[in-house]
Amino acid sequence: MKPIAISCGEPAGIGPEIAVVAWHAVKADLPLVWIGDPRHLPAGTPFDVISDPSQAAAVSAQALPVLARDFGGRAHPGTPHAAHAQGVIAAIATGVDLVQSGRARALCTAPIHKAALIDGADFAYPGHTEYLAALCGADRVVMMLACDALRVVPTTIHIPLADVPRALTASLLTDTILITHAALRRDFGIATPRIAVAGLNPHAGEDGKMGLEEIEMITPVLNALRIQGMDIRGPLSADTMFHAGARATYDVAVCMYHDQALIPIKTLDFSGGVNVTLGLPIIRTSPDHGTAFDIAGKGIADATSMIAALRMAAQMADARDG
Repeated sequence: MKPIAISCGEPAGIGPEIAVVAWHAVKADLPLVWIGDPRHLPAGTPFDVISDPSQAAAVSAQALPVLARDFGGRAHPGTPHAAHAQGVIAAIATGVDLVQSGRARALCTAPIHKAALIDGADFAYPGHTEYLAALCGADRVVMMLACDALRVVPTTIHIPLADVPRALTASLLTDTILITHAALRRDFGIATPRIAVAGLNPHAGEDGKMGLEEIEMITPVLNALRIQGMDIRGPLSADTMFHAGARATYDVAVCMYHDQALIPIKTLDFSGGVNVTLGLPIIRTSPDHGTAFDIAGKGIADATSMIAALRMAAQMADARDG
């Protein structure tokens, strides 16, 4: 079986230790290959340096397979070092190459620290997602957060709330829904995805009394997609979309802005959420948290999200293969 590649992420964060905990959790049935400097792994980690991912399956049950990269020195938990930046970036690029060339099934990325990448390597991208899109030649990608209880997609992401109405265009919303619909079919095996779409304003605008975005933009977009045969509900009042009964009626909730999507999923499953990038030619998942410098190296980091990200990557790969 081809392995799932894990890019090391920020060496001074919790990425290396949660990768090791996750390997222990999945090693019996899911071969992995970790890309990074083995000096950054927790002391005592059983690892085996391999030269090609094809060797991972043979050793993964006994030791963490490592594609070793020299980052130029040891990491100090909690203190990022700009000198490691180029190695972190190269590990991501290597992971993408492994999946694109068919030597790995999917890529799971450990958290990065963007400031360290900018300081050490003039990193030109806002984050992981944009860099992955550039490496893969994808024009537009979509962020999904997923757990067993809920899948959510924010249409606008890391922008001030005051900028959302201007950024929320018919083109953006259309592309977001189309990419999400295609990914649910291809990567999650849902033949006829049921999509619930939130309104922007309270009560989905209350027939124009609390805002006109629903009438002037959101509803026309949804109607046009319904004509194409999509199963779409909305625009819906966001405050009634996320209780158990409502969640049973759809496969994904498309939201208008960051917190509208992330608050419900993090409330339902704070530790087990997975970040999935839709619209890439490769499968990419990531734990839904950051580098956690304050607890790095203490052996107390929760690997639940990393484990879920690896298992979801395998399930998505199975859906594509099927």
